[in-house]
Amino acid sequence: MESFLVLFVIIISIVCVLGFFNEKVTKLTYEISLMLFSVVIGVIMLVTVTLAKGTDVGAVLEKANFLNIEGFLVDGVLCFMLFAGACHMKLADFKTFSRQISVLAFVCTLLGAAFYGLLFYGASVLFGLNISLPVCLMFGSIVAPTDPIAATGILGKFGLPKNISFLIQGESLFNDGVGVALFVCFSGLATASSSAGFFSVMIKEILGAVVVGVVVTLLCFLMYRFTKSNTLGILVSLMTVSLSYVLCEWLGFSGAIASVVCGILFSSLRSRFCEKDDPEKVHNFDSFWETLDVLLNSILYVMLGLTFVHILQMQHVILLSLTAIAANFIARSCSLSVSSLFIGKIPDGYDKFNFIKLLTWGGLRGGLSVALAISTKEMIPENIYYIILGGTYAIVFFTTVVQGLTMKPVYRRIDRSVTRKKAKT
Repeated sequence: MESFLVLFVIIISIVCVLGFFNEKVTKLTYEISLMLFSVVIGVIMLVTVTLAKGTDVGAVLEKANFLNIEGFLVDGVLCFMLFAGACHMKLADFKTFSRQISVLAFVCTLLGAAFYGLLFYGASVLFGLNISLPVCLMFGSIVAPTDPIAATGILGKFGLPKNISFLIQGESLFNDGVGVALFVCFSGLATASSSAGFFSVMIKEILGAVVVGVVVTLLCFLMYRFTKSNTLGILVSLMTVSLSYVLCEWLGFSGAIASVVCGILFSSLRSRFCEKDDPEKVHNFDSFWETLDVLLNSILYVMLGLTFVHILQMQHVILLSLTAIAANFIARSCSLSVSSLFIGKIPDGYDKFNFIKLLTWGGLRGGLSVALAISTKEMIPENIYYIILGGTYAIVFFTTVVQGLTMKPVYRRIDRSVTRKKAKT
């Protein structure tokens, strides 16, 4: 308990100090500033310990323990983060864009994992790394899903058109389950263990999660609707999403998908039964989940930044980091290009070319990818594990910081192109 409290004090202090410094001095996007400055703090700590002990960097890294991102995210707060992102989205909008979101979440993620795996396998052969194709495909499944936390936290601040922003958020909220299903399949192949086919795993994960999410939400919402206590209403929402997540994990379904379903359905039911009858309850609910979302996101970005130094354990760190980033960019672009053939009409006057450019550069990765990468430690040899972990960190850092910082000018350039084409027609 004491160690948990000490760790919490350290991380929340970093969050507050960096947040205040960014607000008054650097004025970067909040989430980006936390990760960027946490990386700087991590590097300073590494250099300080290395010099103080008079040893090399490798020895310090070997003895250093990871902050338990996998435990924090997958076994802890992921359900609350996903619920917070989904509870502000409307079910009617999902009906309108069901085709587009389905293609992006399922087809694009599957193709992205395959393209990335093949590209990295080619690079591993070229560099003589002796990484098998199933392991490379597993790596692809780790980095293929876009991050819902980054999508709602970072991209939501750039004034994207409402419907395009909705598609980006919808894709990122639903492709987690697809990525996990792919990870289960490819990790089974990589470890030569039996694994069900992709579609059977995906159907089980997703359909089971939807059923659990709907049933639990409908039952729990009765308490939320009829309670007079604003506090109890918030506690009921916490119970709803956490119960759905735990049940899904126990039954072998996707807890992430169940959390999203809970958020969307809870939002739809609230708008139908509560907004007019009790606006104060609605306001308190929104304020609580917004605050909790910011807190958990902040802690996660600081943890990602502080553990970024472990990328140095990857062989040929610069070469392989650049390779991982380039393969991710190419795979994302190719998967979107193929998916665009099936996506149907794109909203807000976007043509397919500009849509692909926007979503390629807006395809940010985050904590879930790192958590999946960490979970491979017992599956594969140590040297390959550090390549996958280091490559994942490189992609997360590049997409969050570099692409996140440049997303606004990229969007403005694309928006001008869209506006000119609209004027011509």
